[in-house]
Amino acid sequence: MAAPAALQRSVVAPAGRHTASVIFLHGSGDTGQGLRDWIKGVLSHDLSFQHIKVIYPTAPARPYTPMRGSLSNVWHDRYKISNDCPEHIETIDSMCQALTSLIDDEVKSGIGKNRILLGGFSMGGGMAMQLAYRYHQDVAGVFALSSFLSKTSAVYQALKKIEREPPELFQCHGTADELVLYSWGEETNKMLKSLGVATTFLSLPNLYHELNKSELDKLQAWILKKLPE
Repeated sequence: MAAPAALQRSVVAPAGRHTASVIFLHGSGDTGQGLRDWIKGVLSHDLSFQHIKVIYPTAPARPYTPMRGSLSNVWHDRYKISNDCPEHIETIDSMCQALTSLIDDEVKSGIGKNRILLGGFSMGGGMAMQLAYRYHQDVAGVFALSSFLSKTSAVYQALKKIEREPPELFQCHGTADELVLYSWGEETNKMLKSLGVATTFLSLPNLYHELNKSELDKLQAWILKKLPE
């Protein structure tokens, strides 16, 4: 199989010596730069660290079934936006291959897998869970903001066979989310916990399908806990 094309990315370099990395995946229809700008707008500054590089890759445009096949920057296709339908495993697996190249680049630059966090917003958080729990069970941790997995997710099947402690999960979800229902996020968390994942689940009252400052402040603190200087 031909190597996947390198993903475009926006990068926030560490202020000092680079000893850890965060790969932060955007939601459907967005870009790496778009997510970085959104976070910058919410925080009034970049999500940045003394020793951690933050990488925002962009998903390549592909036909997206929930948009009647229109091109969209999505990590994979879906049959519909629901936790009650099968995953589009072929496109998920090919994107895991492209994102693995990004992880490999960090490892080649001297960053250990145990110094890399994978996470994202919405579809990006779901993709990060696929990538970590199925292919990179030795990363430092995973974060998922306003995200979910299908009830029959391949992630659950992989965790049933895991022979090591899986990466810790930091998950947040707005109770007023009308696109990715709060109950879908909660159910995902309960299922992962039952399969041995150490999880934090933050309920964000009255938050829709969006990011807010309190959530990003807590994420920043969790990142620093997982990737200390």
